[in-house]
Amino acid sequence: MSGQIPEQLIEEVRQANDIVDVVGDYVSLKKQGKNYFGLCPFHGENTPSFSVTQDKQIYHCFGCGKGGNAFTFLMEIEGFTFQQAVEHLAEKSGYELPEHVKGQQNSVNHQDQDSLMAYQWLTKFYHHILEHAKESKHAKDYLYNRGLNDEMIERFQIGFSPEVQELTPQFLEKKGFNLQQMVQSGLLMRNDHNKVYDRFRGRIIFPIRNHLGKTVGFGGRALGDDEPKYLNSSESSLFQKGKMLFNFDLARSAIKKEKQAILFEGYMDVISAFQVGIENGVATLGTSITDTQASLLKRYVDTVVICYDGDHAGREASYQAAQRLKKAGCDVRIGILPTQLDPDAYIKEYGAKRFKHEVIEASSTYPAFTMFYFKGKYNLQVEADQMAYIDQITNELATVERAIDREHYARELANQFNLSIENIVEEIDKKRSQNHRYHKDRTRSESHTNHYVKKQTKNKLLPAYHNAERKLLTYMLYDRSIAEKIKHQLGANFNIDMHKVIVTHLYAFYEDGYDANVSQFIERIPDDVIKNDVIQMAMEPVLTDMTDEEIDDYIRIIKGEKEEKATIRDLVQKQKQAELNKDYVLAAQIGMEIVDLQKRLKSRSR
Repeated sequence: MSGQIPEQLIEEVRQANDIVDVVGDYVSLKKQGKNYFGLCPFHGENTPSFSVTQDKQIYHCFGCGKGGNAFTFLMEIEGFTFQQAVEHLAEKSGYELPEHVKGQQNSVNHQDQDSLMAYQWLTKFYHHILEHAKESKHAKDYLYNRGLNDEMIERFQIGFSPEVQELTPQFLEKKGFNLQQMVQSGLLMRNDHNKVYDRFRGRIIFPIRNHLGKTVGFGGRALGDDEPKYLNSSESSLFQKGKMLFNFDLARSAIKKEKQAILFEGYMDVISAFQVGIENGVATLGTSITDTQASLLKRYVDTVVICYDGDHAGREASYQAAQRLKKAGCDVRIGILPTQLDPDAYIKEYGAKRFKHEVIEASSTYPAFTMFYFKGKYNLQVEADQMAYIDQITNELATVERAIDREHYARELANQFNLSIENIVEEIDKKRSQNHRYHKDRTRSESHTNHYVKKQTKNKLLPAYHNAERKLLTYMLYDRSIAEKIKHQLGANFNIDMHKVIVTHLYAFYEDGYDANVSQFIERIPDDVIKNDVIQMAMEPVLTDMTDEEIDDYIRIIKGEKEEKATIRDLVQKQKQAELNKDYVLAAQIGMEIVDLQKRLKSRSR
């Protein structure tokens, strides 16, 4: 599995990267007891069932069943090969891999690798032009006039593509890239005269990075009257704008620290906020927020503040974004700006302090925003519109989880129209009950975790010998000396075939001189089903003072099961022989013995 990377180096890389930190780059984890819990990144859920165990350096989801170590996690979430996962963590922790194993990245095709490299070169190229070329003076003046300083231009590697059509293709060709391949990848364009050119010519370039900090696309801002005003790279396997957020790589740590993300509409809003110390801002890439982007934010943080333009279009977009984020389970707040301003303009006019206090910190809750939003949809001087508005707001309040919040806004609605709060609350509760029944029915039929819970319930009824084998294996994973004791007294003579495979691998692991280390051991198991079973056992709590008497009791249960099953097999053969000899009395007596033994086995299984 490890290919040409020395096993000792793999283990050093593993030990240098705490799995809590590795997983924490993708999932917001909260410590509960000895373990850390968060929302599983591999399947949709609202209640955390994803557990990370720091002392064993493994993770396991009790909802979908996925589990493994730090390498496995990166392979699952990034699509890395094992070698790529090792390379990524080695680079992160400062380890140098041998030259002959670097760059053998099999899961990403050669064209994507070339495109990724081309994006890195073009990022430097465009930025160099902005900083040093005479043709870029008007572009740099534009950025200065927008309030950006040199530090931000450098930090975000903002660049400029001049109007010269041949410049970028010539640069890439000199670097050894195939221009036809660059056209196929969407980095370059070809016109009707079969001429290759830069689709971003004449535009300010904003590099768009993935969460690993690698440029995978560009956003180009026109300086003149060219349309569209903003132009993104074309969709590709590397760049999918519905799955990415601008500045997410830089904002991620701040999002976790601040315990909230700020969702802006544009690049300049994000950069202007970053410049004044608001570093937890991200933006969609010219489209409405998608379910994927909303789920991405939810993995890291509970609260998202939407801060869009203050005009009518901005408020419409805020409402649509709020719906998506609520659906993903986020606590949504909305920063309200004056009608004529966007966040960038507000910061310039009123300063960072007022933006933080009067927009971000004073952001409206979702119910308050919907009351404000829908007031613009109805003529509240007309009775029919009043009733439609009340119906709309009670629908919205029925989705609010906390009863105290529902009552607060119900009182506000009742006071606004001089109605009884009791009637408003009754209407909300009725709608909430209807919604609850609907969601409950859907949950029963669609939930991933329900299937797993049923499976776990069945597992509680496992036979005594099965539970004994799992308990012993759990302790054998934890303590090499216990494994040695079991090896001499029981060997691999377990009753369950999967347990036989696991214990055989475990004996071989210890015989190779390794100490107890579940995170390292699971890499020796090629079968994912067996590997996940090991991880489930490893997640079980263990007592450090397990006595020899307890171990002997488990062994006795396991051996007893095997012996009685062997006895039954022998009796079945004797019964068949008695029937062949036409000794039906003896056959009946043997049959009674078999029934008694089977009853005894069945009673022990309960």
